[in-house]
Amino acid sequence: MAQDYDAPRINVEDEAEDAAAAVAPRARNATAVIDLDETDTAEGIELPGADLSAEELVYQVIPVQVDEFTCYLCFLVRHRSQLAREKDGARYCMDCEG
Repeated sequence: MAQDYDAPRINVEDEAEDAAAAVAPRARNATAVIDLDETDTAEGIELPGADLSAEELVYQVIPVQVDEFTCYLCFLVRHRSQLAREKDGARYCMDCEG
């Protein structure tokens, strides 16, 4: 981009104030939009910042399969085709070795 060296210089503080003033009108008009289906009920809507401490997650944990390994660096369970290196019993995936 071309630089106009004859243009008056703007202080960094003035530039920050101008940027904040440009964003402020848009921020005041911003609203959250929740996409509702006809089957949604009031209990099914989660509001941002809602207290979920009484909620309990229930899901089945599947153990590591015979053809899988856990990467020593990223701790992700990967398929054996992703095995890049095995050293001293520690296995490393291709993403961590790459």
